[in-house]
Order: sequence, then C-alpha cells, then structure tokens
Amino acid sequence: MEILSSRTILRPRDYDAALDFYGSTLGLAVAREYPGGTVFFAGQSSIEIAAHGRSDGDEVFHGALWLQVRDVYEAEAELTRKGLRIVRSAQQEPWGLHELWIADPDGIPIVLVQIPEDHPLRRDLR
Repeated sequence: MEILSSRTILRPRDYDAALDFYGSTLGLAVAREYPGGTVFFAGQSSIEIAAHGRSDGDEVFHGALWLQVRDVYEAEAELTRKGLRIVRSAQQEPWGLHELWIADPDGIPIVLVQIPEDHPLRRDLR
C-alpha cells in the first residue's frame, strides 16, 4: 500500500465554533471549502472540519493533534492574548521537545511542539 497524502477529519459539535478556533485562534489558512466543510493547511498535512457525518452518540476522540511551531513560548503568549485557556503551559519534556497543551472547543487535545535545533528529530540520519 502506498499512502499519497493524509489529513485529520474532525466532526465537531459546533461547526462554526470549530471554524473560528482553527481559523482565527490558531490562524490556520484555508486550503479549500465545500458545502458543509472546510479544510485548513496544517504544515505538511491538513485538518478538515466537517459539518456532516457526526452521530448523536457520545463519541470520544482518543488521540491528540500534534502541531509543530517555531517557538512554543511565543505561541503560548499569542494564544493567551487571544483569551484561549491553556491546558498546560509550555515546558521542555524529558524527551527534549518543548510542548504546550491546549484543546479545541470540543476538548480535543492539541499539543503544540517546538523541536530544538539539537534534537534527534532534526538530525539527518542517512
């Protein structure tokens, strides 16, 4: 099997609140729109907000969105100015990454990550 591209599809309780969060609060650019959906650029991937396909049951998202940023501390200051509740302040983790934890309007965990210059994720291992 060959994977050609990927994206995360979210089916929020409140479509307009999700659009505002991902577009205005996080500042993601719109890749495309269609009736009942908006796809945002998110680095090398995309996040699709769909106003369709959600059941009325108690669905739980058991993952997290991982979004790399240049400066996680600057991102925290910007999001705080916008009034976003920070779940956990930015800090360096034992594995070397700097992480800030937030959540979208449906409570989906979002980890904003800064990768230090000397971290193994930045090294070319070829």
